[in-house]
Amino acid sequence: MRKKEGNKVQDIINAAIEVFAKQGYHEAKISEIAAIANVATGSVYLYFESKEDLLVKIFSGLWVKLISLVKLIYDRDDLSSIEKLDGFIDTVFDVFTANSKLALLFVKEQPHFLQDKDNKLNILYNNFLEIGEKIIDEGVNKNLFNRNLDKKITKNFIYGGVRHLLHLWAINPNEYPLNKVRQDIKYIVKKGITL
Repeated sequence: MRKKEGNKVQDIINAAIEVFAKQGYHEAKISEIAAIANVATGSVYLYFESKEDLLVKIFSGLWVKLISLVKLIYDRDDLSSIEKLDGFIDTVFDVFTANSKLALLFVKEQPHFLQDKDNKLNILYNNFLEIGEKIIDEGVNKNLFNRNLDKKITKNFIYGGVRHLLHLWAINPNEYPLNKVRQDIKYIVKKGITL
């Protein structure tokens, strides 16, 4: 095999996203990931301990990125809670719009990690959702959102809807155009929770 130039780790991650999204984590083979990344199969194990380690690193990177982006929005004093909620939803769509295979991988495989409450991915996922909850709480406290809302139910409802529609879009983008999905979710959410 010829010498590979560039970032091998990122090439392996990109290849893994493609293979995991297409075949599912359990059916995916490290040799297929290596072939798409244009590296030797053994090279994958230089950077990742196992197939699971590779998937965990993909999701960890995703959650760290999403957390940092939505935290920047939440920390802004110049935005209302409604604008922050818009930004929160937009951030999720923006990250997954950039990579539909990552969206498909996320909706297929993320639920498996949520069963173990103490794993790193579940902790990151909950940190992300907590920022959404803080936005809702802030909106309630500023009398912008309905006081009767249970913030935990509301945040999970919003994120669950976004997650499910991302799944439908990743499978069939023509039937669920992302800009329309994004618009409708934001409209439904804002009309449902604002006063």
